[in-house]
Amino acid sequence: MSGLVFPVVDFTFSAEQEALRDTVRTFLARSETNAYVRAMIDDDRGYTDEWWSSVSALGWPSALVPEALGGAGLGMVDLVVLQEEMGKIPLPGPFFSSSVAATLAAIRLGEEGLQSDLASGDRRGTVAFGEVGSGDPLASVATTARPLAPGTGASAGGWELNGVKPVVVDGHAADFVIVAAQTSDGLAAFVVDDPQGELVPALDVTRKVARLALDARPARRVGPSGDQTALLARVGDDIAVALCAETVGAGERALNMAIEYSKQRVQFDRPIATFQAIKHKIVDMLHQLELARVGTHWAAWASQVDDPSRQPAAAACKAFVAEAAIMVTAENIQVHGGVGFTWDLDCHLLFRRVKQNDVLFGNQAWNRRRLADLVLGPA
Repeated sequence: MSGLVFPVVDFTFSAEQEALRDTVRTFLARSETNAYVRAMIDDDRGYTDEWWSSVSALGWPSALVPEALGGAGLGMVDLVVLQEEMGKIPLPGPFFSSSVAATLAAIRLGEEGLQSDLASGDRRGTVAFGEVGSGDPLASVATTARPLAPGTGASAGGWELNGVKPVVVDGHAADFVIVAAQTSDGLAAFVVDDPQGELVPALDVTRKVARLALDARPARRVGPSGDQTALLARVGDDIAVALCAETVGAGERALNMAIEYSKQRVQFDRPIATFQAIKHKIVDMLHQLELARVGTHWAAWASQVDDPSRQPAAAACKAFVAEAAIMVTAENIQVHGGVGFTWDLDCHLLFRRVKQNDVLFGNQAWNRRRLADLVLGPA
């Protein structure tokens, strides 16, 4: 892909997409939302059935599923609208793991039954791709899949998995997990029902993650035959772009918090917003945030239309967005001073969300190297 020409896109959201944003924003702006987020921090499950039912009633779990299978048939750009608003909360619960990650995987794998289940919200899924390592998540996969002898394991599809997935978003509460594992033909996807992962501590206290031990765990293979590495890489890219949209939302909330607080906080008989140092901080925050937003919108559009720039767009997006949002959310804490570190405000919750998003589905360093290889060719 050396010499790749990046497109120039005049990007604006449609009236329908802006209406979707307004609907999501109105729902999430309810007075009880913040209390719900705080309550879920100490809740092992991480969400309530009542909240999920209200989300399902709005049709959000079906957003990406094709209309023929009971979904809304929306695309990646529409998903950006949803994810940006949810990142501002930051929203707990299985929307990202189930309605985004598992749904994107089910669509690419051609699993219509899973798509229908996910669209209704009756079953919640997640994905387990990467394992131990800091580079390409799929290159770290050591979990193996072994076909069972004829007549055994028929109800599970005739496979068993062995390995460990150390970080699976909502892997403790999902009804099923789509697992990447090694076979004699290369990487392939498998569905494990009722994974019951072990809840583990995470930096982001508003998003639960679990360790999934696969000891001769029954599974069924899904998707096309042969090596699925390229297909799973595409799924990983799309999940990463959706995660970046959420990260942008968290950054936007942090910027707005810093602006409002700087207008209200008085030092030396003046609002701190009048101090040049604070002005510079906020301008730098805005600059970083807008670059992150543009990169995310580009990557989502490139995926939706299968533009030739899709892969470098995804790599550039994941490489830069987390770095920008970490800066913005950290500076928000600094603008707030000592109170920014306390549980009284959400500053640190936003910082925790973007820091954890950075390492999920491929970190900054690997995506920078990948981007260089895609644009300039391997060294």
